[in-house]
Amino acid sequence: MTHPRLIALLLGCVTLLVFLPVGGFEFINFDDPDYVTANSHVIHGLTWRDITWAFTAFYASNWHPLTWISHMLDCQLFGLTPGAHHLVNAFGHALNAALLFTWLWRLTGKLWPAAIIAALFAWHPLHVESVAWVSERKDVLSTFFALLTLLAFTQYAQENNRRSFWLALVFFALGLLAKPMLVTLPCLLLLLDFWPLKRLTPFNRCVGLEKIPFFLLTTASCVVTFLAQKKGEAVVSLDRIPLSHRLANAPVAAMEYLQKLCVPANLSVIYPPRTLIPEWETLGSVGILTAISALAWQWRARRPYFLTGWLWFLGMLVPVIGLVQVGNQAMADRYSYFSAVGFFIMVVFLLEEVAERIRATNVMRTGVAITAGLGCIIITEHQLAFWRNSEILFRHAVTVTRDNSAAYVDLGAALGAQERWDEALTDDREALRLEPGWYQLHNNIANILDEHGQKNEAAAEYRQAIALAPRVSYLHKNLGMTLTELGQYDEAFRELSEASQLDPDDPSPHVETAKLFLAQGRDFDALTELRNAIDRQPRNTFLLAYTAHVLAANQNAAMRDGRTAQALALKALELGGTSVTIPDALGMAAAENGDYTNAIICAQNALAMAVTAGQKDTNAIRTRLELYQKHQPWRESFKMTNAPANAAQ
Repeated sequence: MTHPRLIALLLGCVTLLVFLPVGGFEFINFDDPDYVTANSHVIHGLTWRDITWAFTAFYASNWHPLTWISHMLDCQLFGLTPGAHHLVNAFGHALNAALLFTWLWRLTGKLWPAAIIAALFAWHPLHVESVAWVSERKDVLSTFFALLTLLAFTQYAQENNRRSFWLALVFFALGLLAKPMLVTLPCLLLLLDFWPLKRLTPFNRCVGLEKIPFFLLTTASCVVTFLAQKKGEAVVSLDRIPLSHRLANAPVAAMEYLQKLCVPANLSVIYPPRTLIPEWETLGSVGILTAISALAWQWRARRPYFLTGWLWFLGMLVPVIGLVQVGNQAMADRYSYFSAVGFFIMVVFLLEEVAERIRATNVMRTGVAITAGLGCIIITEHQLAFWRNSEILFRHAVTVTRDNSAAYVDLGAALGAQERWDEALTDDREALRLEPGWYQLHNNIANILDEHGQKNEAAAEYRQAIALAPRVSYLHKNLGMTLTELGQYDEAFRELSEASQLDPDDPSPHVETAKLFLAQGRDFDALTELRNAIDRQPRNTFLLAYTAHVLAANQNAAMRDGRTAQALALKALELGGTSVTIPDALGMAAAENGDYTNAIICAQNALAMAVTAGQKDTNAIRTRLELYQKHQPWRESFKMTNAPANAAQ
């Protein structure tokens, strides 16, 4: 094995070892449900239907089909075992470190500077977020294709290999399909033509022309991304955050990235947005950034690496610096994942030049490199521990930041998942104090009050949320569910109908309306409502299984239909449904048809799935299993209005 290959292998292995603890981490409640754990298109693994969805849907305010497919593949191979998903991220990051070293060595011919830059990229604490967060697979994956693009383009530029040019274009397209943040990569290719490729000359016109296909892909990606984020209402309007505020925030945010690259302290998964930026801070940031830029320009002939590295750092931040504001965050550690490479290039090559001028010995150079690497690893291991679960992560966020309403919300959700309702309510109310107009907070508080049995108080909170956001369908659905439990059927029906009109593709309001009818003894109307929902989403596995439940367990003998119930549940199973409702419905249908042997098997499967999923109340399934074993009537053990109602399953 050659020397560079051994270095690449060691870099990858050490990086994987550094991030090995993620194999024991959990999914977190921030984006992971949307990306994996509660995404019905992902959790079933790779299917043609879901791959088609990945390319056609603007889900979670994004369009990154390759990222969706990577998560589907994980689910296909590992199910919902969180450690495996985390380790895939860690392996991808280790591979990126090896690729970065390989590319820099081929590009510059400088072995040890390339190794040090790759090590800083691999072990810097600011990159923990991109690796330890399953939902940030898009960072690791897009950077993998970005590095392949750079490798292929470098081979094209050095050897005039046309095949490598088209490979670079393909890799760039794949990178954009993983995360559109790579839209400024064509500009980076021009920077590399300046240094170290030295192709950017007045006589080499093809340098600009050859980038046209790359810029065309960038334009297409920008349009699609803007449409996706606009549809998901993720793009913040100028009315809410004016252009003057964005222009003031951009240099401050760039300086904060620089600061955290140099001193990685108080890192947080969420940084609260700045409502007021002091003028002195903006002017000071502009002054420092201008001074570094002027120095880079002045050194462009003697130290061209400094200009390339500096513009790489700034240019890759442009899509996420806040000029087009997406979401509520002021900045995010993950945005530095690829842009930081430019910073490391300018610093490492500058230090190498200084070392040569002062004639530093190899022992001194090695000592500095080892100290920097070990320092990064120690801080990274410390930061990594905060990502173990949601509670630890968001408790750390509220500790190291101020007035972080979003962190309080997610901490409240983490505590609520553990049924620590009083603590969750305290955090949600603190978030509401910081941001009174946040309708989701009223919804969260209402959910907790509902769990506490405080139905009237919950209904009041839902109404406040609706007053703030009258066109959000799930608010009307939640209020309708609570009103159903309060016996206020007329108003509940109006709210559920409103939810159906606001989101016609969502079957859950139909399910809740069916439950309302069942509570009133209107079984025929309930079945009509469910069939209407199935017409809208004939492949919704939960909907099929719940309808099978209703048909198999109906108290009215004239309404029962065991054969149809069995057919619906089998169809849900065929479509890849994983809900406990499916084997439970099959068991009831078998018992209705007098086949107690299969009823017992299905009930045992349902019980095992419920226990594995952590379902707390399994008494009804256990009771039915015992009755099946005795060939006794079982219908009284099942109350249709209390069946689960997660139509996304």
